Amino acid sequence: MLVSLLKRCGIKLSLNDPRWGHKPQGDHKAQEGRRPGEGPPDLDQLWRDFNARLNRLFGGRNNGGDGGNGPSGRGDMRGASVTAGVVAVIVGLIWLASGAFIVQEGQVGVVTTFGKLSHKTGAGFNWRWPYPIQSHETVNVSQIRTAEIGYRANVRNKQPQESLMLTDDENIIDIQFAVQYTLKDPVQWLFNNRDQDDSVRQIAETAIREVVGRSKMDFVLYEGREKVAVDVHQMMQQIVDRYALGALITNVTMQAVQPPEQVQEAFNDAVKAGQDRARAKNEGEAYANQVIPQARGQAFRLMQDAEAYRSMVVENATGNASRFDQVVSAYAKAPAVTRDRMYIDTMQQIFSSTSKVMVDSRAGNPMIYLPLDKLIGQNAGHEAVGNKSGPVQVPQSAPQSDVMQAMDSVRQRDSRSRDSSRDRESR
Repeated sequence: MLVSLLKRCGIKLSLNDPRWGHKPQGDHKAQEGRRPGEGPPDLDQLWRDFNARLNRLFGGRNNGGDGGNGPSGRGDMRGASVTAGVVAVIVGLIWLASGAFIVQEGQVGVVTTFGKLSHKTGAGFNWRWPYPIQSHETVNVSQIRTAEIGYRANVRNKQPQESLMLTDDENIIDIQFAVQYTLKDPVQWLFNNRDQDDSVRQIAETAIREVVGRSKMDFVLYEGREKVAVDVHQMMQQIVDRYALGALITNVTMQAVQPPEQVQEAFNDAVKAGQDRARAKNEGEAYANQVIPQARGQAFRLMQDAEAYRSMVVENATGNASRFDQVVSAYAKAPAVTRDRMYIDTMQQIFSSTSKVMVDSRAGNPMIYLPLDKLIGQNAGHEAVGNKSGPVQVPQSAPQSDVMQAMDSVRQRDSRSRDSSRDRESR
């Protein structure tokens, strides 16, 4: 802007011009005998030329004269004041323009007036009063920040003063974890605390030490790792809110949880022993799960068999008692018939389980042997081939006449026994 104004005044800003800063008319004597490029131009003459051009630009007149006496001196003073005003305006515009700033997407601008909070600005082009009246600071609220506890950049780069912790059962454990967080309030983040990132790291270390100090070593190493991370996350958020830090804890990730290196081998042996114990216990439980159901099934089957036997005995006894009652009532009505029927049933039961029968003959013949076992076997064979209705075959070794005689003697004895029983009944 200043260059364009000087160009409008006719002033050349090239140092290679031998006439740069001199009047277009007059003052030839000062430049006589001087060739182009010989020595620097006269600064006083440059200043007078600049004032004269400003006077002509703003309506002033240059009446000539030297030394600043008379009207020409007053014109020079007036031209100097005008020049100072123009320069002041230009400097003021530049100063006002320095108050413009741009806030990127995902960021928030915080403007302060003489160090005190004034307002917040969103993404885009913004303006504030320039320094020293106002100042601004941009805060990235969308960035996910990470705090590393127990290591730096790599889990091998350990920080023992942060990672070594004492458990509830008085064991030392080495824990390395990372905390991810974002900013939810840029004003609190900027003005409520100092060294905010270091504060988050110290809060994380405090929370993990409290959680580990209330837990057993085995719980932290194995089944309780996720539970420890959740508890640390909740406790950190509570402390951050209490301090009004303006941060939001998003995630707590366990990187490494192990005993100290000095006792690592001994701890591995203890872990192997625990695994062997668990394996033996599982095998025992598997065997128990296999044997116990079988024993329970056998016991249940024996109980069912005993219950069935009891029911059978009770029912048989009940049936026999009922049958006896019926026999008693029938005997009271017809004693002889009842006795004969009882005798016949008894003999039927005896002969059905006997394979040999001794028959006494009245004719004085010797005892006759009936091979009933062979007859029963032959009858069973015939029934097996489907010949159930066929006659019973008598072996050829036994005479036919003897067999017939034996059967007649049996019939006669049965008839005599029935007659005698009737006689006894009649008496």
